[in-house]
Amino acid sequence: MAQGLTADACDEKGNSLLMLAAYHGRTETVQMLLKAGAKPDVRNAKGQTPLGGVAFKGYVEIARLLLEAGADPRADQGGSTPADLAVTFGRKEILELLEAHSSKASQPTHWFTRLIARLRGIR
Repeated sequence: MAQGLTADACDEKGNSLLMLAAYHGRTETVQMLLKAGAKPDVRNAKGQTPLGGVAFKGYVEIARLLLEAGADPRADQGGSTPADLAVTFGRKEILELLEAHSSKASQPTHWFTRLIARLRGIR
């Protein structure tokens, strides 16, 4: 980037600029970082990716941008997947996006997440 930071610069917790922008719903910043070459699957110290963060927070447009940039829709998030997070937090639109990129990516991996999905009528 022009000021000397790389597009994948991270803070002391391993959160990349993209992770921070995605997690806080900053769509334009996410677009700028991806255009500058930020990698969509850089993990923080907890093993989480930006896609996992937006599956938790519910930012559909940012999830779309990350998936279009090549984010792994099945990336492990420290024991869960983006689908597990989307189901747990009732993010049906994000679950549909994951399914559009890979039908397997939309399947929750934990028994309790599958139960939550059934109770919510998502799956």
